Order: sequence, then structure tokens, then C-alpha cells
Amino acid sequence: MTGIIEADYVIVGAGSAGCVLAARLSENGRYKVVLLEAGGDDRPTKNLSQFASNMMIHIPVGYSSTLKDPKVNWLFTTEPDPGTGGRSHVWPRGKVLGGSSSINAMLYVRGQAADYDGWRQLGCEGWAWDDVLPYFRKAQNQERGACDLHATGGPLNVADMRDAHPISEALIEACDQAGIPRYPDLNGADQEGATWYQVTQKNGARCSSAVAYLHPAMKRPNLRVETNALAGRVLFEGKRAVGVEFMQNGERRAAMARGEVILAGGAINSPQLLQLSGVGAGGLLREHGIEVVADLPGVGENLQDHYIVAARYRLKSGTVSVNEQSKGGRLAAEAMKYLLFRKGLLTLSAAHVAAFCKSRPDLAGPDIQFHILPATMDLDKLFNEQKMELEGAPGMTIAPCQLRPESRGYIRIKSADPSVYPAIFANYLADPLDQEVIVAGLKWARKIGQQPAIAQYVESEMNPGLEVQTDEQLLDFARQTGSTLYHPVGSCQMGTGPMAVVDAQLRVRGVEGLRVVDASIMPRLISGNTNAPSIMIGEKGADMILAAARQPVAA
Repeated sequence: MTGIIEADYVIVGAGSAGCVLAARLSENGRYKVVLLEAGGDDRPTKNLSQFASNMMIHIPVGYSSTLKDPKVNWLFTTEPDPGTGGRSHVWPRGKVLGGSSSINAMLYVRGQAADYDGWRQLGCEGWAWDDVLPYFRKAQNQERGACDLHATGGPLNVADMRDAHPISEALIEACDQAGIPRYPDLNGADQEGATWYQVTQKNGARCSSAVAYLHPAMKRPNLRVETNALAGRVLFEGKRAVGVEFMQNGERRAAMARGEVILAGGAINSPQLLQLSGVGAGGLLREHGIEVVADLPGVGENLQDHYIVAARYRLKSGTVSVNEQSKGGRLAAEAMKYLLFRKGLLTLSAAHVAAFCKSRPDLAGPDIQFHILPATMDLDKLFNEQKMELEGAPGMTIAPCQLRPESRGYIRIKSADPSVYPAIFANYLADPLDQEVIVAGLKWARKIGQQPAIAQYVESEMNPGLEVQTDEQLLDFARQTGSTLYHPVGSCQMGTGPMAVVDAQLRVRGVEGLRVVDASIMPRLISGNTNAPSIMIGEKGADMILAAARQPVAA
């Protein structure tokens, strides 16, 4: 082994949480920090070998390219899923500085206060809403200004969309007419309602966790960032984690930690690395010839994801949707608008309008979320090839997902070789409640699409189609056409039960000196997109680690 690096903290994964950790742990200058990232640098001029790919990271609409680009994307594939007609699903995850925050749709959603209060009820002390809100606020620079729920001055810029498409405005009005009232802040005191999404952008460019946290911190002499560094295993002395072995440019290297090793690889890579390191279900590890350090059966289990289904509408001829704006002369005009003013089509996300509603009126809060856009994708290319290509004719999409699925899947290694992707079993729509809610979501989508505010633009319903009417038919449509919303969590769940992987301090059970700080620790999926909560977890995790470092060592 060559090139051993020594530090106080070794972090694996420069994603949404990992960039936060690297910035915060190196901030006071007391500690030497090493950050390992299997992908490359996200800055175009710092990584000329993937200049074009990196340019697409920073132009917001470039997510349509990075979603399928193996230079910046792991492009995992799930096992065939019986709940979705035996289909496999492509799971994009960022393989670059910034991780998935460098390739995502930039939507800023925190979830409901009840989500985090629910974590506390599951034994996650210190993770109730009142505990996590300060960390959401610490991270945030809210362009609308500060209030009890929002803050200014943080690294992560949160902005309104820079353009308001008239069809999107009509869709918000249609939601109101359908019974989902206008509500200006989906991250306010109450989530129920319809409004514009806010985005993690600054001056019309993506504000990933790398842009917000890591790039400024990389100037510090006590922070070392190693790219193209594929972690192979955590190194242990007895039960204590002391470093990480990784491959870089064909050489086997090690980063040794005087303090702690912190995994921030996300819901797929963190459980995979634990299993490769001897921490996981003993039977699985022995099957692959891996010595068991800690027999933790919960590693890789409890996997959850949002499953989204699209109701699509053809708009009347002459209506200018995003489909038309992305073609020919209109696209050239939009490109010029972006170059001159940082506005227009190139600043838009994968959804303009957010709507949250209940599948049943007796629920305490919404259990359905909509991603709504005045555009229609070629669904075959999107779900089978992961290509985001717009259709030529005008269209709009009203896409529901169930916020808190009951179905559970898993992540399990297939080999002791870290370059071999693990088995991902999503297990979508396995639970009857999930089936009921997705059908209710499609009924709500239809109700929105039939309202007067939007009906003036609509020519016909494309999908599910008027021949699809019964609950059974709607469920079958959902099974055959839905896919991931790119929100996997839960595979290293926090808690106190026998399947818990980390405790409320995010320390891995059964070993010492090892934590997991990323979306995999969520015991239950939150009610919305997962980037903002992942950054919050990074902020809170960093505070926990620094607090532990300040504690005197027991005699």
C-alpha cells in the first residue's frame, strides 16, 4: 500500500452531507480533514477531461443531461421489481463533488414537522422538528428574507424560480379550484397547498453542496480533498475504525483517522461500504468471504424511495409549453436570455408547481406530493434509457407520488469487490396502503387537469387515458409506468431497535470511531424531496462530531 494520508477525520463521500461535513469540521482550523470522493471535481476548469459534463452541472436545466451521464452519475440499476411489472429501474446518484446535489432537480423541500417528530417517537432523541429546524436555518440563505422558519446568511442559497410560465400559473389556479388551496410557502408551518417550488440556485446557477460549502472550504490548508478515490473498506483495529482503504489511479492507498471515520456515501454506497468492511448481516458477509467485525442485520435494510407516476395531457395546438421552448429558434432565444440575464428556460427545474394534498380527508397532513410541469417527456426514453427528451407537441404533466411509503427494500453486496454494484431491491407498491395512495394521487391529478383554469389549454388526456377508470386499472397503470423520484433513504437507519444501524448520535452500533451521516440514517422517508434534509443531517452531524471532540477523555 502506498501514499498513506493521516488526518483527524476521514469522510467518505463528497455528496449533499459530505460537503457540509468537510466544511464544518475544517472550519475552526483545529482538525485535519480528508474527504474521499469516488467521482471527479465538479468545476469545469479544474477537470478538463469532463468539461462538457461539468458545465451541465452548473446550468440548471443541465440536469436533463447529467441524469444519464456516466461521467458524473453512478447510474445504478435495481433488481427486477415484481410490484412494477418485473421492471428494473435506473437510480441516478451523483458521482462527482456535490454528489446528487450536483445532478438533482434543485427543489428545496424540508418535509413536515410531523416527520421529524415521528423520528423522535421511534427513539431518535434530538431529531424532533424543534431540534432540526435550527440546522435547516443554519444552512439556509433564503432570498425571501428571514423569519421564524427561514434564515439568511447560510451557505445554501434558496431562491424563487426566475421565470413564471403562464401555464404553470394556470395550474396553480387549477389546484386551488380542485380543493388544494394556494399556499405561498411549502416549507411553512403547514405543507398542504399549491405553489411554486423554490430551488437551490444562485444568480441562475445551481447551488449544490459543493458550490455552497466545499469550494470555499477547499482553500483551507487543513482540508484535503481526494477525487477519483473509490473507498474499498473501513480499516479496523479490533472494533475501532482507524481509517479507510481506497483505490486511486490504480494504486491502493489509505487515509488514517486519529479521530473518526465518517461515511457520507448515501443510501446505496454507505451500506455497501459497511458490508464490504465487515459490518452487516453476518450470513451475507461470510457468503462473500468477508470477516465479520460487527453482526448488524439492519445494514442495507429498511430501504425506502418515492415512486412517481405521470398523468400527461396534450395541450391545444398553438399553446407554447416547455416542449416548444426547447426547440429551434425558441431554444436559441432562451439560450441568449440565459447568457444575458440568467433567466428563462435554462434556469428551470424538472417541476415548476408543487402541490401537497391528502388521499383521505381524515389524515392529519398531506400524504401526496405533485411535481407539475408544462411539458411532457418521452416516457419510454425516460424510464427505459434514462433520457430526458421532450416531445415535440405541446403538453403538461401532473405527477403524484406517495409521501410516506410503507413498502421496504434492501441494499446487499453481490461481491467483495467494491467496484461491483450492490443488489438494489426497491420493492415498490408492495404494501396495500401504497397502492391505495398512488391510485388516489392519480384521481387527484385528473381532478386538477379538469378544472376551468387549465381546461382552456387542454386538448386531451394522454395518460392514463379515458379508458382507464377503475381503481384496478389505475393501479395497473401505476405499476407499468411509474418509477423512482430519486429519493432513496433508510438503509442505515437511526434508532434503538434490533434493526437500527446507528444511534441518535449517528454512531455505528457495535464498533467505535465510525459514524454514518447522510440520508441513509433516516428511519422513515420524509414528506418531500430529500436534498435539503440531507444537508440538514450534515449540519447536525458535524455539530455532534465537534461536540464529542470537545469532551474530555475518561480516565
